[in-house]
Amino acid sequence: MIPLDGPYYEELRVGQEMPRQPSVVIDDGMAALYQSMVGERLPMVMDPAVCEAVTGRPGRLASPALVMHLSIGHSTTLTRRAIANLFYRDVRLLKPVFVGQSVATTVTVAALADSRARPGRPHRGKVLVDIVTTADGEPAVTYQRAPLLPQRGDSQPDHDDDLGTPSPLDLASYAELVPAHWDFSPLGAGAEWQPGTTLADPARDVVDNALALVRLTNNLAMVHRDAAESPYPQRLLYGGHVVGLAQASLSRVLPGMATVVGWHGCDHTGPAFEGDQVSFRHTLLDKAPAASGRLFAVQVEGFAHRQGEPDQILDWTAIAAAP
Repeated sequence: MIPLDGPYYEELRVGQEMPRQPSVVIDDGMAALYQSMVGERLPMVMDPAVCEAVTGRPGRLASPALVMHLSIGHSTTLTRRAIANLFYRDVRLLKPVFVGQSVATTVTVAALADSRARPGRPHRGKVLVDIVTTADGEPAVTYQRAPLLPQRGDSQPDHDDDLGTPSPLDLASYAELVPAHWDFSPLGAGAEWQPGTTLADPARDVVDNALALVRLTNNLAMVHRDAAESPYPQRLLYGGHVVGLAQASLSRVLPGMATVVGWHGCDHTGPAFEGDQVSFRHTLLDKAPAASGRLFAVQVEGFAHRQGEPDQILDWTAIAAAP
């Protein structure tokens, strides 16, 4: 049993499985509420007729970003006290999740590493976490994340595990995540986008409904709910909120986008806050055939426009499937 005010870094051990949050069904109401927050243009998420034409099964695809928000929210049994999330790594959406399915998540401590001690700063540590989310009991998402957690006490536990490094992008390895029977033709002709080309989305957006998304996805991290827990004068925005807006932007610049099957990497390069004006630019790193469509590896950079030059807040490499 994890205390309501924890866990703290030194209370964790490698191999420890965290208590599970309740499973949740992605229903039409949740899907509609999420759509109102981000305004993405994924045809298979918005129209069951299009989804059935592509997949051969009735129903609507659940937004892959919403699936990730629920998974990340489930993982916050470990990160109630998180200071920051350092990265997400090797996110793979193993199978599409549809509206009406129930998602549940297992969270396991994979590695621990003390942060360098600094005079006048409470001790803290890095935690590498293995996460598996299921849809109706079948594995649907796997990935790692690395939160930074505070210590409760003054004595460091002397953990020095290797948290690993990102692997090079291998776009072909994601092809198996696109169902072979999907017919991409109902999604249109697709984009003629060449690797190395950057597309800036001219439609900037505003971050709002921050607390609503946190509550909708059972995200327990106090830093997103309480300004007193934030290292800034205001609540720190849940980083996945920026990713959700980034995916919506990607759906505008990549016509007929079917879904996202992976995140090669995701770094929150700066803090974001409710009310921020944000913009996104998209650089195609690589593309490859997959089923009857294609995979696009896209570096998505997010910026907050406050005073002076924009501040970069996101560096996300998404693996999108599209015609």
